[in-house]
Amino acid sequence: MAEKPIMLHSLLLVASLLLTMVATSNADTTVVKNLDIKRYMGRWYQIASFPTLFQPKNAVDTRATYTLNDNGTVNVLNEDWVDGKRSFIQGIAYKADPNSDEAKLKVKFYIPPSFPLFPVIGDYWVLYIDQDYQNAVIGGPTKLFLWILSRKSHIDDATYNKLVETAKQEGYDVAKLLKTPQSEAPPPSAAEEGSSS
Repeated sequence: MAEKPIMLHSLLLVASLLLTMVATSNADTTVVKNLDIKRYMGRWYQIASFPTLFQPKNAVDTRATYTLNDNGTVNVLNEDWVDGKRSFIQGIAYKADPNSDEAKLKVKFYIPPSFPLFPVIGDYWVLYIDQDYQNAVIGGPTKLFLWILSRKSHIDDATYNKLVETAKQEGYDVAKLLKTPQSEAPPPSAAEEGSSS
């Protein structure tokens, strides 16, 4: 089945949101230090997140796959499914300050992805990651965005509650968190579909 590399139906709102948003930065946010970027690579499933203008409410199976590039940047592939159709966008992540030991990254996407015209850059701060690099909490310099990620598409309540509490301790209004529907058997990516045919 042919696909078009489109982000969710409101992709263009990413630009207006990120480029015109005015919010107060919180310098007291705890950020992971000395992140092992190689261990962080691979696929992460979105367990829950704050609702955003650039992710449709009916998206399911949302996930991100990170691949380390030779120059130290990270290739980002974000995917989700709406009404059975895959949407995706690719970008590049890099350290906001190469000399810092904090896991504060910038992520750059070009939109629209089918005919890139201009970049949209957002913050990606790793606020928490467990010792085994299996679960993570992602935020930024404001409290407007929050993601709970896991290597597994489903996690138990105790683990979820611990991650939520971590975000709450950082000042996030966790009542805004919405769980992301994930299939029992995650859908294959385009590459995986091709390799199995």
